[in-house]
Amino acid sequence: MRLSLSPLLVVAALVAALPISSAAAQTYCPGTGTPTGVPLVTVAGGGFGANILPGNDDGSSSAIDLTVAFPGGLRFFGGPYTTAYVNNNGNITFSGPEYEYTPTPFPVASRPMIAPYWGDVDTRNGPTPTSADNLVYWDLSPGRMIVTWHNVGYFASMIDHRMDFQMILTNALSCGSGDFDVEFRYHECGWQTGSASGGSGGCGGTPAQAGFDAGDGVNFVEIPGSRTDMIGALCTTSNVGMPGIWQFSVRGGAVACPGTGTPCDTGSPGACGAGVTQCVGRTTVCSPVGTASGERCDGIDNDCNSMIDDGPGLCPAGQVCARGTCVAPCFEHSCADDQTCTPEGDCVDTTCYHQEVELGMPCPAGQRCIHGPLCVGACDGISCPHGQECVAGHCQDLCAVLTCNADEVCADGACIPTCPCHACAADETCGADGRCTPNGCDIVICDPGFYCDTGLCVDACAGAICPENQHCEIGVCVDGPPPVPDAGVPDLGTPETDAGMTTGDSGMTVGDAGYDAGRNGPHRSSGGCCSVPTSPLSGWPLPVGFALVLTGLVARRRRRGAA
Repeated sequence: MRLSLSPLLVVAALVAALPISSAAAQTYCPGTGTPTGVPLVTVAGGGFGANILPGNDDGSSSAIDLTVAFPGGLRFFGGPYTTAYVNNNGNITFSGPEYEYTPTPFPVASRPMIAPYWGDVDTRNGPTPTSADNLVYWDLSPGRMIVTWHNVGYFASMIDHRMDFQMILTNALSCGSGDFDVEFRYHECGWQTGSASGGSGGCGGTPAQAGFDAGDGVNFVEIPGSRTDMIGALCTTSNVGMPGIWQFSVRGGAVACPGTGTPCDTGSPGACGAGVTQCVGRTTVCSPVGTASGERCDGIDNDCNSMIDDGPGLCPAGQVCARGTCVAPCFEHSCADDQTCTPEGDCVDTTCYHQEVELGMPCPAGQRCIHGPLCVGACDGISCPHGQECVAGHCQDLCAVLTCNADEVCADGACIPTCPCHACAADETCGADGRCTPNGCDIVICDPGFYCDTGLCVDACAGAICPENQHCEIGVCVDGPPPVPDAGVPDLGTPETDAGMTTGDSGMTVGDAGYDAGRNGPHRSSGGCCSVPTSPLSGWPLPVGFALVLTGLVARRRRRGAA
């Protein structure tokens, strides 16, 4: 029975911007060719499962027990849900069956829904005795549910064009209760619309819709092309680089898209500008993870009031906060020849001081002055030590200002799910603290200023280019020029020290011979960096000359190995 549609919920939404790997600029309607994608997944023993929704129009299954596959149920914008309904019209719902045949624009505000292809499926023109076509199947096994709409037709009882698609729900690896992954697979994309939705011959009218709806009238994720004839491109597009496959993760009840979870700038001032990308509605957005805290002398706007290192009491008595560090104030003739001592007690470039203060021409926000009147990006030319990010021209450990959720850890300046919920790379190990560490580093403890990489302790200053008037020391950029190297014959060490160097020193980095290019100046090796000893070196290290590190304008370093 066909019923008239209720008024649509009008909600302003952002323009579709989910990543698509390959979408042809053409119309996908019957008569222009049927796009084909990937094969569908079959269950053990062949076929698509023993559970079948009989041929029908706008029908639904009874409540399906999900605990066979997911003992704790599924969390999807609520729940956990222990039952679900397979609906003939290309979707599953959790709080009750869904009979609507024309897709209502997300958000629907009726019931939580996962829809690989919400359109007017009609399976009344059923299979032949030798064919399994034009039926809806589902199968549950430990940790997985597969629902297949196999070569289904459209209203009214039309089978001249077919849709062949699938939804696979998989339990997430040892993650929080109810977390799961979703995969939509599209094998054949032959029609977009039923005739009761304004279509003719499977095209036109209100085409199908794909994505997720929370059922709360607010939260949803929509695949681009929904309710347009471009929905037929699902067989040839993807968000993971495999045409015909769309993958998503549901964590904590919310949908995450591939490619999200990367650091981003929210546009808010200071520490509040730190964020990660998330999938919301029809686009990806930068969700804040940084929070306001008390201001301190670190070169960051900790209290998010658009002012850096402001306020009293940031430094001990007799010191001033200069470029994120508490230092003794300068006085007349105490600065370098090309610098000026400001009334605040800080040595600054004279030409920049003249441009910014005396002429009243400061650099735009997010830029800094170098040998005025040249303004460059605040982080241009800066490559911070390992584990730090350049923020407003200063190297900072962003994990010191981020507040992560209970099931997240901060790594390389971003909040990420704890492992094993966040799968580690093949060359990494999941540690007890929920962080992925390089293999071999779970038993290695490095000295301050070093970090572990594949079982070896590496100088965190290696390759670092600190901001002007700073140098890298013990893994951080500090004020002042680098130490002056010893004059005369280089110190080659003694058999009792350098010959017994630990794992991190084997192989002799540039810094071990007395100079370290990564420190922007000389650095004398302490003779050891790790707590895991190795065999003594067989010979003496050779002197290594000073290495000059040259770089172009370097953008703000961003983490990302795995997602």
